Amino acid sequence: MKIYLVLLFTFFTICSRGADVNILDFGAVPDGKTLTTEAIQRAIDQCSITGGGTVTVPQGTYLTHTIFLKNGVNLSIQKGAVILGDTDPKAFTGAIIYADQIEYASITGQGIINGQGYAKYFPTEGPRHSIVKLFKCKNITVKDVSMINSPTWVFSIYECDGVRVNGVRIYSYVNQNNDGIDIFAKNVTISDCTIDSEDDAICLKSENPDFLVENVAITNCIIGTNCNAIKFGTSSYCGFKNITISNCVVRWPIEAAKIPPRSTLKGCDTDTIAEVGIALEVVDGGFMDQVAINNVSMTGIQTPLFIRLGSRKGPGTLKNILISNITATDETLLNSSITGIPGSIIENVIVRDLIFNSKGKGSMVEATAIVPEKIDSYPQANIVFGYSVPAYGMYIRHVRNLVMENFIFNLLAPDARPALVLDDCHDIRINNFDVDIPTNNQPLIRMIQSTNVTISGYQSVEPIPSFIMLEGELTHSIKLTGNDLSRVKEVVKFRNGCKDSAVKLLNNF
Repeated sequence: MKIYLVLLFTFFTICSRGADVNILDFGAVPDGKTLTTEAIQRAIDQCSITGGGTVTVPQGTYLTHTIFLKNGVNLSIQKGAVILGDTDPKAFTGAIIYADQIEYASITGQGIINGQGYAKYFPTEGPRHSIVKLFKCKNITVKDVSMINSPTWVFSIYECDGVRVNGVRIYSYVNQNNDGIDIFAKNVTISDCTIDSEDDAICLKSENPDFLVENVAITNCIIGTNCNAIKFGTSSYCGFKNITISNCVVRWPIEAAKIPPRSTLKGCDTDTIAEVGIALEVVDGGFMDQVAINNVSMTGIQTPLFIRLGSRKGPGTLKNILISNITATDETLLNSSITGIPGSIIENVIVRDLIFNSKGKGSMVEATAIVPEKIDSYPQANIVFGYSVPAYGMYIRHVRNLVMENFIFNLLAPDARPALVLDDCHDIRINNFDVDIPTNNQPLIRMIQSTNVTISGYQSVEPIPSFIMLEGELTHSIKLTGNDLSRVKEVVKFRNGCKDSAVKLLNNF
C-alpha cells in the first residue's frame, strides 16, 4: 500500500510539472504541404493540460492554420524548423500563432514563422492576419525566433501585462501596412531585435481609452523601415507613460515601400527610405508623459525627429520628454520638428546632445513658407508639413519650457533656411550649440511671437551675417548671454512689429 501511494504521488507530481512533447509524436508531417494544424494543436493542448512544458517543433516545414498557444507552454521552434502559414486568408483567426488571455507561456527557438503574405495571396485591404498576436496575456516570453513575410502587422501585443521579447528577427516587405512590433500593453521589454518592415517598425499604440500603455523598455535594436522606425501613436486615445528607448540603430530599409509615392518627397533622391526616425504623436485626446529616448543613430531617413500634439479626435497633452544622444543624417527638406497647436502646447521637453546632418538645398521659398496648423490632420510629417519645414535643423511651434543644449546642425549642401525656427514658444533655453550658416543673409535663429527665451554658449568661428531675427509684437524677454558674437555682422534683426526692447544682450563678447 505504501509503495502504491508513493507511485501515485510520483505520477501526480510529474503531471503537475507537465511533460515535454514533440509535434511529430502527434502526427505532424514536416513536408510543407500536409496541413499539420491539428497535430500541433493536440501537442500544445496535451502539454498545457498536464501542467505545461515544452512543445518541440523539430527541423522541417509545417504547413498550418491558426495555432492557439496555451497556459504554461513553451513552443520551441528549433533551428531548421519553419512554421508555414497557409495562403488561404480565411484559414486564420487573427494570427498564425494566437495567444488569447493566457499566462506563463513562450515562443522560443531559432526557427522561422513564415506568413507567406504576398499580395497575390492576400488583399492589401480587408481581413489579414498577423504572424503572432498576444491578446490580454500575462507573463509571456518571445525569444530568438524569426518572423517573415507577414500579410499585415507582424507581431501584435494587445492589452497584455508582462511581455518579454528578446533576440527576435522580423523581415516583412511583401505586403502593405506591415508593422514590425505593435505594443498596446504594459510592463513590456523589447531587446536585441532586428526589424525590417514595410511599415512602422516599433509602434506603441493606445487604442482603448481605458487601457494605459506604460512601463515599456526598448533597447539594443537595429531597425530598417519604409515608415517610422520608432513611433508612439497614431492611436492615442488613452495614453503613454513611463517609457524608455535606448541604444538603437536606424538604417536604410532593405526594400522600397509598396506604395512608392508615400516615401518620395520633393528634394528626395530615393524611394527606399524611412519616413521618420523617432515619432511621438498624440492626436486623439490622450496623453504622453515621462518618455526618455537615448543613444539612437540614424541613416536613410526623411526626418530624424517628429513630435506632434494635434486634435484629430480631441485635444490631449504631451509633456515631460527627454531626447538625448541622437545622431542622424537625413535625405530631405522635411527636417525635425516639435509642434503643438493653438491652445494645446507641448510642455517640459529636453533635447540635448544632438548631431544632425541635413541634406540642405532649401531656398528662400522654403525659408519663408507659411506653415498651416492642420490641427486635425493625420500626424504624418509630410501630411502635416508637405515636403519641407522652414528650418534645416529644428522647427518648433506652440511649445513651453523647452531646453535645447549641446547640439550640432551640419549642412551637407547650402541652405537658405535658419537652423532653428521658434514660433509661439515660451520659457525656452538654448545653450552650447554649433550650426552651419544659412545662405541669403538669413539668421541662424528665427523667433516669432515668443517670450522668455535665453540663448547662451554660442561661439562664432567664422563671419556670420545675421545671428537672430525677432518677429511679432508679442515677442519679448529674449536674452542673449555668454555668447561669442565677435564675428557676427548683425546680431539682431527686428520684423513685423517687434521692438528693440524685446531683447537684452548680457555678458556677450
